[in-house]
Amino acid sequence: MTSSWWTPDRHADRRPFLLARARIKSAIRTWFETQGFIEVDTACLQVSPGNETHLHAFKTQLIGTDLSSRDLYLHTSPEFSMKKLLAAGEEKIFTFAPCFRNREHGAAHAPEFTMLEWYRANETYDTVAADSAAVLKLACATTGQRLVSWRGATADPAREPERLTVAHAFTRHTGIDLLSRLGAGFDACDGLAAMAHRAGVTARDGETWSDIFARVLAALIEPKLGIGQPTLLVEYPTSEAALARPCAHNPRLAERFELYCCGLELANGFGELIDAKVQRVNLEAQMSERQRIYSECYPIDEDFIAAVAQMPPASGCALGFDRLVMLATGATRINQVVWTPYVDGCQTPFRGV
Repeated sequence: MTSSWWTPDRHADRRPFLLARARIKSAIRTWFETQGFIEVDTACLQVSPGNETHLHAFKTQLIGTDLSSRDLYLHTSPEFSMKKLLAAGEEKIFTFAPCFRNREHGAAHAPEFTMLEWYRANETYDTVAADSAAVLKLACATTGQRLVSWRGATADPAREPERLTVAHAFTRHTGIDLLSRLGAGFDACDGLAAMAHRAGVTARDGETWSDIFARVLAALIEPKLGIGQPTLLVEYPTSEAALARPCAHNPRLAERFELYCCGLELANGFGELIDAKVQRVNLEAQMSERQRIYSECYPIDEDFIAAVAQMPPASGCALGFDRLVMLATGATRINQVVWTPYVDGCQTPFRGV
């Protein structure tokens, strides 16, 4: 019979990774605090779990003393709460937040995980992008990892990240001229589908421009990012950045970046959108698409929309802390670096090591 993660032999195998996790968390805390950040704690139960089309939440019920009930959700990210704190007047905040996403299982995915998220008021998204690279470098320095690897790819986390636009990445790795096919109309979608097919990704019936974009990115581009050195992938199409503000030089693009290392996505950051009317439109569009695909959608948090209208200019970043620890320790599965990992019931073999 396969032993559970809490049996002494399994725990002994995982314990070096877990002790390294604690050291990394302590080092990151110190790094943020020395820069004047305040650590905050955000509630997990929310009116809305987040409004991204393809993120799946856990739903529960709040039952009052009068036995009345209302639906609540475990958040998929602390983003809404953190931005409310910015609206309240906080300027530099960070958190290690438990997050919950359904339908996510695998070597680098778990239904419950830890998100390191931080925000800087009145700072550019270039600043938080630099933060994310510094956090990666710090984590690996804490464990003494000069080189990191994931699924055969290797990188030096201390090297300056390559800054690569999404459009350039599409051209370099697929030959697709993405900027010529930006848009939501049939022509744009049909044109992107044709280009994707020539690159080796065939569009499925009913797929939108965003669907095709995401599949090309995941299949042909992401595995090639962060090889040798980290990569900052920047300037996403605005359709792929519902919470980010448009770029000043091209409103079809948004101030969104992602940090990759060894083909693994570690962080996702924005120059934050602070136009409440546009924010509502973006989130409603995301939920309309979710309703079309999954026949369900999540509520819009009206309190969040109100807070967006009061937010200062700001930038923020969400970094998968467990993935960071995996890279910094040489772990190959997320279960190895989580103190009490979730497994699918007692009949599922534990693959923690």
